[in-house]
Amino acid sequence: MQRFTGKVAIVTGANLNDLGVGIGGATAIGLAREGARVVIGDLPGRGAEALEKQIRADGGEVVSCPLDQASEQSVAAMVELAVKTYGGVDILVNNATLMTEEDTDVLGTSTELWDRIMAVNGRGVFLLIKYVLPHMLKAGKGSIVNVSSGSALVGDTTRVAYGASKGAINTLTKYVATLYGKQGIRCNAICPGLTLSNTAKRILPEAAKDIFLKHTLTPYLGAPEYLANAILFLASDQAAFVTGVVMSVDGGLLQHQTYSADMAALMAAE
Repeated sequence: MQRFTGKVAIVTGANLNDLGVGIGGATAIGLAREGARVVIGDLPGRGAEALEKQIRADGGEVVSCPLDQASEQSVAAMVELAVKTYGGVDILVNNATLMTEEDTDVLGTSTELWDRIMAVNGRGVFLLIKYVLPHMLKAGKGSIVNVSSGSALVGDTTRVAYGASKGAINTLTKYVATLYGKQGIRCNAICPGLTLSNTAKRILPEAAKDIFLKHTLTPYLGAPEYLANAILFLASDQAAFVTGVVMSVDGGLLQHQTYSADMAALMAAE
């Protein structure tokens, strides 16, 4: 399939390291393979340059740049690079995020960390949309896909600032869809469950993976490619009548009674 021939796409948080790619990297690879010219960005040293080399080796058109999306200047420079290099922006995938173990509960999370997470996850997504929108409006069309989280939909035992920041993304998604839909702009979001990205492979204990798998309806956990496939659909013209949607892509993690896994084990033991 070549759903993106002639399209220009920006993907944030797109990288490659020794453990593979994350959601952003898999999305950038998929866009390039289907004909898009891709601009990727991430913090220096995170592996955007390595991903650029791989995409070029596969025959794709791509350029990478350093991106700190908490910085308005950095965001503006990335969008300017896309327009200067490829002539416009048709697709924006807001994937870059800040998640840290220091973000715990309301009492344990510092005000400074709360502000930093909101600056990256909430304000950063707002800024990217703000700088991309004029180019999409000029063209009379565009697709924005925001990567949110299941943490935005339900309460959890940790990462309070992260969950709140992703909730802001969900609301922003619906506002952008409402404000600019008649002008040809679509805006959607996905809420991933546990995804075995390069980062998750490095930091997540096996015991935690087992807990997630217990409560996931599919017999396997998420992979970056699964999330990328959902993003590519929402970004493509195949989703021309889909906007304002916040879609869970989590293997059914949040689509069942909370006790169902324990109840199934109890029934099996009888």
